[in-house]
Amino acid sequence: MAIPKNIVKYLNENKIKYETLEHKTVYTAQDKAATLRVLAKTVGKTLTVKFDPTSLKLRGAGKNYAIVLIGADKLLDKAKLKKVINDWLKKQDQKSTKTIDFVNESWMKKNFKGIQIGAVPPFGAIWGFPTFIDKALLKEKKIIVNSGDYNSSLKILCSDLKKITGSVFDNFSEKKPVTKSKKKPAKKTIQKKSKPKRANKKESKRK
Repeated sequence: MAIPKNIVKYLNENKIKYETLEHKTVYTAQDKAATLRVLAKTVGKTLTVKFDPTSLKLRGAGKNYAIVLIGADKLLDKAKLKKVINDWLKKQDQKSTKTIDFVNESWMKKNFKGIQIGAVPPFGAIWGFPTFIDKALLKEKKIIVNSGDYNSSLKILCSDLKKITGSVFDNFSEKKPVTKSKKKPAKKTIQKKSKPKRANKKESKRK
């Protein structure tokens, strides 16, 4: 499957330069980093969240959804994201949200037509959604993001993330916990005491 035409069109219209990376089928950002042999912090993980529909005066479908972009080496801090979204809603004179949740697969199939599930690009404006981008990504020069296809990705300049229409930058990620492998305690080696050699009877008589 090639990169969807609406994605290519959006990138060109917004003058976002990109490089297409072909790779084997991957379903997660972490697997993508391993496959491309790059650091996880240089790979973007796209999430789609929903918040209270009463938070916005709906002028069309999908106004209470958002695209979220964090590094593959990070976890989403939902409490921090909720605060960021509420600050964004306040600026628009809208009611704050009480909940933040992930959308389900059936919703994604219905609303992201032509996009493979789990490969949603971080360009929320295509679907009329805001895009919330974690500031930690701006520390990198380039980032690899979803293209809409399991077998290809896009490498773009992190500075070009600012060209994404309706993008909001803030801190809402946390480090993944490092899992340390438990080392088995070394077995104690018991040294056997050597028995003293008995003197040869013939030798003892000679003495």
